[in-house]
This record gives sequence, C-alpha cells and structure tokens, in this order.
Amino acid sequence: MESLDYWRLCDELSIIQAALLLAECDPSSEDAYAENWDMDKRPKGYEAVKTAITNAFRRGAIKGRLIPNYEYDINGNQCGEIEDSINLVESRVDVASLQGWLETRGIRTGFFFPAATDAPDYLDPKNPRYAPKLAAAVRAWQAVTDAGGKHPKQALAKWLREHAAEFGMTDDEGKPNETGIEEASKVANWQPGGGAPKTPGE
Repeated sequence: MESLDYWRLCDELSIIQAALLLAECDPSSEDAYAENWDMDKRPKGYEAVKTAITNAFRRGAIKGRLIPNYEYDINGNQCGEIEDSINLVESRVDVASLQGWLETRGIRTGFFFPAATDAPDYLDPKNPRYAPKLAAAVRAWQAVTDAGGKHPKQALAKWLREHAAEFGMTDDEGKPNETGIEEASKVANWQPGGGAPKTPGE
C-alpha cells in the first residue's frame, strides 16, 4: 500500500490529521508539523479545511470526542478549560461522520473517498437511479469519436457489442442483447437522419 493508504484503517483522526489528509499530505511526514510553520508555508488548503472541520465539529455537524484547551497557572497546574476551544491534537473526529459531512459540502472525491470518481452521477453504478442503457449510450458516444467510414450508428453498435457485459446487456449465455444495443445506439447516434457518413468539415 501507499503510505497514505494506511491512514484509511483509522476510525478516528485528530483534526490536524484529518485536515492534512484532506490537503493530500501524509500526517506522518514533515508536513505534520504545519502548525509550527508560517501561514504561507503550510500545505495548500490545509488552513481552510482545518478551520472548516473545527467549526463543523464545534456545532455538532461532525461527531467525535471534543477535547478543549486548558489554562495553566505559573506552576503548570491546570486551572480550567478555555471556553469554546478545541484541542486540535487531542480531539478525535469520527471518520464516518466526517465523510458524511464532506458529502453535504459537495466533496465526494479525494482521500476519504478512495473508490469515487469524477464521473457524473448517471454513470455511477452505485447511484440508486443508475440506468445501464443510458450509461452505455453515453460511454459509446464518448468512445466512438471516429466512425471509421461507417455510419455512426453502426460504429456505436459495434462498440456496444464489445462492451455489452459491462452494462448488463448480455443474455444468460453471455451473448450481446441486440435489442438493448439497438436502443442504446439509437440514443447515442449523432446522425439519426441516416444517409452516407459525413466527413469532418461537412
């Protein structure tokens, strides 16, 4: 595994660790000492995400174990907590809660979403409204940029047959479902009027 991957084993993180990971920095690297650096030397995005996590943690939008900062007298004796403070090192953020909060902020990629992609929702098989034929049509349209002298619909259908299994468009024997391929290729066809294939510039 990459060094960052080991951090995925953690169910809880300190606020500093979570902020560093969101800024794509390894908390076990020298960047972990960013709090001691000048603002302009800290990892890009670190200060912003640290502030956002702290504020969300304070108001309960992110769950975890909040540990305040404490005041000490001249002899080093603890004499009370500092009101409305959060200890960035000792406090623990619940990773599952952090992921949920990130999603509400529109963030679904990066360290805390290792399986995520930048693909639109309608191309994500995990989306509850995922429609395989729609996804197949879009992927075929993206893939077939040159019909190779064929009518676009023919080239699209060829691609769809080759990738039918990826979109569940095969029968029990693994053969392409011609009805589904016909429907998807119609949707993706950019020359529905028929006729001879158009050459670039026409």
